[in-house]
Amino acid sequence: MRKYVPKDNVQKKAYYTDRFHVVPRVPRVAVEDAHFLSVVNAVKADITDSYVEIGTLVLHIKPEDNFKVLQVLKEQCGYTQCSEQSAVDYLAKDNEFELFWQLLNVTEAKRVRVVCRLANGAAIESVESLFKSANFAEREMFDMFGIKVNNHPFLKRIIMPDDWEGHPLLKTYPLQGDEFASWYEVDKIFGKEYRDIIGPENRDPSKIEREDTKRFSRVGYEVPFGAPYSEEQTDIEYSETVLVDYNKKPSKTLDKRR
Repeated sequence: MRKYVPKDNVQKKAYYTDRFHVVPRVPRVAVEDAHFLSVVNAVKADITDSYVEIGTLVLHIKPEDNFKVLQVLKEQCGYTQCSEQSAVDYLAKDNEFELFWQLLNVTEAKRVRVVCRLANGAAIESVESLFKSANFAEREMFDMFGIKVNNHPFLKRIIMPDDWEGHPLLKTYPLQGDEFASWYEVDKIFGKEYRDIIGPENRDPSKIEREDTKRFSRVGYEVPFGAPYSEEQTDIEYSETVLVDYNKKPSKTLDKRR
């Protein structure tokens, strides 16, 4: 039997003595695996640091060497798949982005993560000619972070509209969008002269308007399209199946056991 621990006012207890909890860093171990050692030796001249985290080899490089290093990893080390490519915003701290490429060697079942730091405003070389999966990944990186990619075949936004202002994954971008975002659809569909009539876009995801365009459906209170809503509840008709009759009246519940 477990020892009883009082649970009074457990929500009022502080879990951490410092103001902000700092998650411990994942342990970094030296490269000892034979396959990883061969990879490090293949790109040794172009890496600044190497270690292993959770079974993945991590290689730090200079941003200008990204294409050369990834080409060696693909053609000489067997890393033929680029499963992920993106960036992390460290502009407030270092005025830099951290870019990474996650590579997979299918035959050896090994993973390598290539990491570099890119200064704000600088561009990175495209690796689309090496990995076709980098096409959309680099476009998303440009769209969400504003990172320019040299020699990309079709570098344009992939998620946001072409005329969108700002980059939503920057830490300086407001979570609920800025003034441009709140008026974008009104300006695009109706024109700026309708701002006073329609009003800004509602960016509260938990808010439901009863008088919206589609007459938000409430079970038992549905009305035809365009009709005014009503508080009179309608009878709900359920479908009949071979196994269950959903229209059958519920069985009587006894007040107490016999």
